[in-house]
Amino acid sequence: MAIILRLDRVMADRKISLKELAEKVEISNVNLSNLKTGKVKAIRFSTLDAICRELNCQPGDILEYQEDQENKEEP
Repeated sequence: MAIILRLDRVMADRKISLKELAEKVEISNVNLSNLKTGKVKAIRFSTLDAICRELNCQPGDILEYQEDQENKEEP
């Protein structure tokens, strides 16, 4: 997948625990853990909005695009 989740890094920078952020964002620990470890295929904008609001960050701080080697065209 070409989108890399950096939620763990932002949470560490802000010194906030999974449990604390899950409570503030009002999602389950399991769902937030899946986001943190990149085991998701999608994220709702409302969830991304809540996470960014609580962590005082931009979506680009959490999401990173990295080109797949498989999808690169050969010259």
